[in-house]
Amino acid sequence: MLPSSQLSKNQIDRLGARLRKGDISDDDLRLLDSYRRSFSEGYEDVVSRIRDELGLEPTGRPAKSTTSIIEKLRRESVRLSQMQDIAGCRLTAADIVEQNDIASRLGSVFEKVTIVDRREHPSHGYRAVHVIVGFRGKLIEIQIRTSFQHLWAELSEKFSDMVNPGIKYGSGDNEIVTSLARTSRLIALVETLEKQLVDDKLLGEVEEELSKAKQLLLELLEETRENIPGARGD
Repeated sequence: MLPSSQLSKNQIDRLGARLRKGDISDDDLRLLDSYRRSFSEGYEDVVSRIRDELGLEPTGRPAKSTTSIIEKLRRESVRLSQMQDIAGCRLTAADIVEQNDIASRLGSVFEKVTIVDRREHPSHGYRAVHVIVGFRGKLIEIQIRTSFQHLWAELSEKFSDMVNPGIKYGSGDNEIVTSLARTSRLIALVETLEKQLVDDKLLGEVEEELSKAKQLLLELLEETRENIPGARGD
């Protein structure tokens, strides 16, 4: 069995096809594990440069679990060689203005990046900016979320873990899915309004009222997260 570093793109994608179909041998599982671990060098390089050149402190993981990779292959049509989030880190911004600034600064640090803006076209309510960095043929994902977007994502994860795994992908408990979608739209409305006020230099006139509204929304999100059945003590 060849090590993952010696596999061609076609061989990696054929591995992904077997994993998607469920025709999985022990050799395939070992090869997948080797492949996912091969992203660690790129992950460490990206995280180090973010810290050293931007002075920011990302959180993240060097490699997605084998189970998560297989589930994504079965859930989506993406090829294994094109999967952008096998390794990735996250940065949290105060608001959209800072989120845009961080994305721009990342573009100046890394030579070849692809920016995926999930704010205008969210994925089942999930909003963020993803910056994809290439490192020696490997793709490393940098998620940039605002504080509200991050709290919403944590809510979605909690509901998925505690109630139904499909919630994160828009299925499962309809009441929860609908509530998450409405909350996501409300967050987008507040954040877009704040950005417009900043752009028009009008924020100072309503900054106190907007700050109070954001604090109320923050408390509501945190209270909801803490009251999810089974969430306490995690």
